[in-house]
Amino acid sequence: MLTLKLLRDDPEYVIRKLAVKHFDAREIVTKINELDSNRRSLQTELDACLASQNRIASQIGALMKQGRKDEAEAVKKEVAALKEQSKSLEEKSQSNNAELNSLIVLLPNIPCDLVPEGKNSDDNVVVKTGNDIPELGPDALPHWELARKLDIIDFDLGVKLTGAGFPVYKGKGARLQRALINFFLDINTKAGYLEVEPPVMVNEASGFGTGQLPDKEGQMYHANLDNYYLVPTAEVPVTNIYRDVILGQDDFPVKMTAYTPCFRREAGSYGKDVRGLNRLHQFDKVEIVRIEKPENSYAALDEMVAHVEGIVRSLGLPYRILRLCGGDLSFTSAITYDFELYSAAQGRWLEISSVSNFESYQANRLKLRYKDADGKTRLAHTLNGSSLALPRVVAALLEDCQKDGHIIIPEVLRPYTGFDII
Repeated sequence: MLTLKLLRDDPEYVIRKLAVKHFDAREIVTKINELDSNRRSLQTELDACLASQNRIASQIGALMKQGRKDEAEAVKKEVAALKEQSKSLEEKSQSNNAELNSLIVLLPNIPCDLVPEGKNSDDNVVVKTGNDIPELGPDALPHWELARKLDIIDFDLGVKLTGAGFPVYKGKGARLQRALINFFLDINTKAGYLEVEPPVMVNEASGFGTGQLPDKEGQMYHANLDNYYLVPTAEVPVTNIYRDVILGQDDFPVKMTAYTPCFRREAGSYGKDVRGLNRLHQFDKVEIVRIEKPENSYAALDEMVAHVEGIVRSLGLPYRILRLCGGDLSFTSAITYDFELYSAAQGRWLEISSVSNFESYQANRLKLRYKDADGKTRLAHTLNGSSLALPRVVAALLEDCQKDGHIIIPEVLRPYTGFDII
């Protein structure tokens, strides 16, 4: 959430920068500043009214003691009128602030200066590639056919149990899932990230804190009776651990990692892009989250990108890193780097990770602050990244590592799988 100070001090800057995300903010920013001006005027008027009310009310006792009952009664009537005025001002203030708050959450985060111009994913910038794309023979199969042939993932059984997008992993397929989760967590904890195991259902305040609500409620599974949401990513519960927290100088950096199943409705998804593991409603993911002082957050972002690249490189799968353009940037992100693996049998790139800096946008919603060296309270910066999301990693691994109808397991995973071939 953008701060009122920024919107008040430099509205044209906000409008210009949000245009990079192809978001026309002028009307909303203008209305917010009108409501903010009203807010301050109403508060000044209310404070003056309450001060007068208290000052005049203090006279009543003295007048009664002096036997000046008529004057005391007149003062009481004046106090009563001031109370009605105060009540009216409070109601106007609450209504004004409610409208103000409903508008400010509609503004996305401002992209940083490193974000390139562009409308959609076609305009994202490739900043790095790694590992060679394998040359597969004419008998190479896409992962959904390999999984069926080797009996390691059952898509039809998932449809029977739940619906499309909920596969069942079997035998070595299930073992591969568990191996990847443990491998990713071990790499993260060795890099200093504290492992946490959060709930996979969160309340509305948590969804608001990281920006999923009210922007993405249509993409989240909602348990209506209890008003809980199934997590779309571990970012939500893990970052919210620090909601309403004031950190000290010695608390930085905060580094956490977590594995959770993730749930996304993915409304409107169809076609070849959703075949097999390409797009699921339930999937496993390991996440890394960092909380930093503002002056350190971009160095932390570079560290996180390098960390995720190290994991991807170790798998031996062909990858590329992209810096997202303004039109492809998420609502809450100031800058995002996407990681993609090349799916050799499908002949396309599959996104497997996003690493983002949200600057103070989430922290403002979370009321996540810290005391600086001068003792002043400031907003922290939050960052997160997938390390990694499993479905498309598995898809690329099955396709790129196939040989003569078998899957050769990457060497780094063999201590975790207990086998080197499927």
